[in-house]
Amino acid sequence: MKFYLDTSIWRDLHENRSDRFRPLGEWAFELLRMIREEGHIVIYSEMVIDELLRKYTLTGIDDIFRIAEGSLEKTNMKKEQADEAAKLCKSLQIPFADCLHAILARDNDAILITRDKHFEQLRLITDAKKPEELI
Repeated sequence: MKFYLDTSIWRDLHENRSDRFRPLGEWAFELLRMIREEGHIVIYSEMVIDELLRKYTLTGIDDIFRIAEGSLEKTNMKKEQADEAAKLCKSLQIPFADCLHAILARDNDAILITRDKHFEQLRLITDAKKPEELI
C-alpha cells in the first residue's frame, strides 16, 4: 500500500503541531509508525520539498524525512500531470500544488493524507484521508 503525505502532514509531524483539541503531530507520527511497521510506502514529490523549503532548509527536510527512512519513495512529475494540475487550478480556483498532489497520489495508486479542505473539491481525482482515520 502507498501513502502520499501532503506538506501539512509533514509539518504536523516535525513541529508536533496541535490545534485546540487534537494532537495533529502525534497522529501523523502514529500513521508513519504504522506505515513502516506494516511495510507500506510513503510517496513524496519535488512539490512537497518545494513547499517545505518555505519553512525549512534542505538539511531540515532531510531530518523530517528521516522518520520514514526505508519506506520513502520519490515520484517525479510528468508534463501531462503538470498540465492537468494547471487546468484544475484554473477551473476550481485551487492552488496548483494541491491539484498536483492529488494527481500524483492518484497516478501512484497512493492514499492522499491531508487536512487541507481544498482536497474536498478534488474528490474526483483522489479520495483524501486524515491520519486519524487510518490509525
